Amino acid sequence: MRPDQPVTEADAGGVIATSGSTGAPKGVVLSRAAIRASVEATHHRLGGAGDWVLALPVHYVAGFMVLARACLAGTRAVRVSADLNDLRHVHGGLTARRYISLVPAQLDRALQRPELSEALASFSSVLVGGGPANPDLVERATALGISVVTTYGMSETCGGCVYGGQPLQGVDVELAADGRIMIRSRSLFSGYRLRPDLTAAALVDGRFRTQDRGRWQAGRLVVLGRTDDIVITGGHKVDLGEVERCVQRWAAERHACGVVLGIPDAVWGTLIIAVSDSAHSLGDLQGAVCQSLPGYALPRELIHLDPLPVLPSGKPDRVAIESMIIKTLAQRQAPV
Repeated sequence: MRPDQPVTEADAGGVIATSGSTGAPKGVVLSRAAIRASVEATHHRLGGAGDWVLALPVHYVAGFMVLARACLAGTRAVRVSADLNDLRHVHGGLTARRYISLVPAQLDRALQRPELSEALASFSSVLVGGGPANPDLVERATALGISVVTTYGMSETCGGCVYGGQPLQGVDVELAADGRIMIRSRSLFSGYRLRPDLTAAALVDGRFRTQDRGRWQAGRLVVLGRTDDIVITGGHKVDLGEVERCVQRWAAERHACGVVLGIPDAVWGTLIIAVSDSAHSLGDLQGAVCQSLPGYALPRELIHLDPLPVLPSGKPDRVAIESMIIKTLAQRQAPV
């Protein structure tokens, strides 16, 4: 972030660090115009401005934009703890139009507590982003009367720019030949702080080249995973994003979290490993997902990590998880 160096981009309104969930964080420069455009598009989609509840860190884009929406609309932003323990004490004092932004893990934990589920059902919309939300999670929340809006976006787009699979007003999403998601919008970032090389690679002809793959399904964008999620294991091409979606469904049924990694391996080329914070057998996992995946794509290891390392944003810390898994595998192979 280099606070000792001046910010030179015109109209800069803030510098936000990327989450660092898959690598080294970068400083993302957001202009005042981009922030305003994102706020206006969000309120247009949601049906108007309202009070916001802040349950996410403000130094990441999701929390920052909660404050920006309330500030620019002249409404309130009320802070609660990340575990939402105090939500039931504050939601009654909000206006009829009220919003909250959560990550999937927060929503999942809240659904296990009737008093929090009841409080969330009083919100006009509950935005869920920062990572893929399992369809089963959305269905459970909807059945309890919670108005869930899944969001897709990143620091470079001032947070969510696709709601419920549909781009916000003024957002144009295009898929490259390889499925890479390309975004053009007034809410795009100005560049990466002090990294013109990264900026030039990411912003091409006015579009942001994301690291995600997607497809259109019934007019809605479905995010499939990262562009580097395609691996070769045992001579077969496997989409780790697809495997992880299956593992996450299995984990959600057990009120757990699941992550899938591809680790370099001398035998398989890439060893597919599932990591969960709930202790279950590999056979249980394979039996549950084998109907959705070909045999060669099934995880060949299930490693229990409790707690599962997470970032302050609530996302799984994939860098830390991968480091721990590699260390665990090395210890197994070390001579006694």
